[in-house]
Amino acid sequence: MSPTDIDLKNSCIHPLQFDKDLLSVLFRSADKIKTLDASIDGRKKLQLLLPHIRAALYFNQPSTRTYISFTNACHILGIKISDIRDSGNSSEQKGESVHDTIHTLSQYTDLIIMRHKDDNAANEAASFLSENGVKLINAGSGKDQHPTQALLDIYTIYDHFKNKVKTDKVREVHELIDGKTILIAGDIKRGRAARSLINLLSKFKVSLILASPDELKADSDINEVIKKNKELTAIHVNEIGSNFNDADIIYMTRIQDEYDSKNESSAINYEPFKLKYSHLKNIKKDAIIMHPLPRRDEIEITIDSDKRAVYWQQEKNGLWVRAALIAYMFGLNKELELL
Repeated sequence: MSPTDIDLKNSCIHPLQFDKDLLSVLFRSADKIKTLDASIDGRKKLQLLLPHIRAALYFNQPSTRTYISFTNACHILGIKISDIRDSGNSSEQKGESVHDTIHTLSQYTDLIIMRHKDDNAANEAASFLSENGVKLINAGSGKDQHPTQALLDIYTIYDHFKNKVKTDKVREVHELIDGKTILIAGDIKRGRAARSLINLLSKFKVSLILASPDELKADSDINEVIKKNKELTAIHVNEIGSNFNDADIIYMTRIQDEYDSKNESSAINYEPFKLKYSHLKNIKKDAIIMHPLPRRDEIEITIDSDKRAVYWQQEKNGLWVRAALIAYMFGLNKELELL
């Protein structure tokens, strides 16, 4: 089944489920949640939205940001949570299948938020969860997709450039993103954040500069997504240094060596894909620097103080958009507008 055929109100498993109109709806909800969360009265109102809902966070892979932001997104909406953060502490240790673990969780909860090391685990879970009315959010599936990361990345771009426009008119998402040039650097082949972002950017009229070592270039499925959008252009380059002048957004990623089979990443020269403080003079004054985190040494820490570095705000934006997505899946986006 194509991702676009899956009802987002049942399962969020792939970034191609989002279109531009839906992004506008979700981002308005995210803006509203962010505003309400800034006051005690607003927080109390948000807590009353879904106090009757129970969620399970099933994380088969390590996580800091995604786990904490989903946990707090649930808390914002009044959702009660339980979790499994290590398969070694679950019945998987005894040989239970992922299918049976998910089936078990579905007996107790209304929503399962799932991160798993297997690329297809979320797809498979969604196919049978929809039969019993339990909703699913893919919080990262192996080296394949991470839809809510793409969602918060696009929201970060939208939010940044929205604040640069001097007008009271509400701007739609595509108005703020169309025409931009995005440099995506690093492990594009195995980096689910980069892959998901490219999938979602395929909905827009943008130019992509994909910078990666030959061994880590985009796979055929990503190239096929790019080819399908005639209004999107992409070039592949072997370093980042000479490509800053054109970029409105610089999206850095780490090497995904957790997917190595024989430590092959250690042989790759990653130096041409590192952002250094000395590079800042060559970057547009109004560009932004992003990173899905965690980082290693692909962005020098001295860059953090530069006003163009937005990755810490990008990280926090995950809270607002994940809460907005959950509210949408439970049919509350219109109710949010009235708060």
